[in-house]
Amino acid sequence: MAGLFFYIMSEELLKLENIYKSFGNVKVLKDVNMKIKKGEVVALIGDNGAGKSTLIKVITGVHRPNSGKIIFKDKEVKIKSVSQSRKMGIEAVYQERALCDQQELYRNIFAGREITNTFGFLKIKEQRKEAERILRDYIGFTSKAITVDSTVMGLSGGEKQGVAFGRSLYFNSDLIVLDEPTMGLSIQETEKVLNFVRGLKDENKSAIFIDHNIIHVYGAADRFIILDRGEIVGEFHKDEITREDLVKKMIELHESGKIKVEK
Repeated sequence: MAGLFFYIMSEELLKLENIYKSFGNVKVLKDVNMKIKKGEVVALIGDNGAGKSTLIKVITGVHRPNSGKIIFKDKEVKIKSVSQSRKMGIEAVYQERALCDQQELYRNIFAGREITNTFGFLKIKEQRKEAERILRDYIGFTSKAITVDSTVMGLSGGEKQGVAFGRSLYFNSDLIVLDEPTMGLSIQETEKVLNFVRGLKDENKSAIFIDHNIIHVYGAADRFIILDRGEIVGEFHKDEITREDLVKKMIELHESGKIKVEK
């Protein structure tokens, strides 16, 4: 079993080769090379403007790179849209943007991926039944106060993120991209979200996690990739750097514009 687990953890899910992205004359990503393994949570960290959000938007099909290769499940792919990335198995979870506040939970869960019959008509009853199962089995909502007919606006921040995570797992996403998922949440709600992130590894799912809070990313991630002005300037596995040293690296980068490489 140990050998099998090592094989799974070593298997490559996503590989970026020489990715460049510019907006006009501004180079936002410069020669980015990175890999994500199956069952691995990778944190992207860096100051505002480092290129983190642009990088995940390239991965999720919001932006297309000017050059470079994206290899997903051992095949080179051209990700042209968010809907295409979802079909491939890449799902994004954004703070306050993952769900529509005015709609019921079952509609949010199946938005853009509705269950239909052979004539294209919605199968509302089946969607509601599946949504109930998702709330119970994938998210762990047991309170009668939250039902498939509850609107998103009535949920707390952590509960909203829980629904977004549950949707990703239900549609069997291989890679879940998390852009500031704990922003604006209370300590208790933040811990719920971090528990969801940690639980992804139990499902052999991979995640890319962006958060400005080093404490959050260190507690949830296996590996840390540091971006600065569109370039990867540092990469560390959790077993080779302490949280305190990771903080020192970020301060060092902010003050001097570079990170010292230990030999």
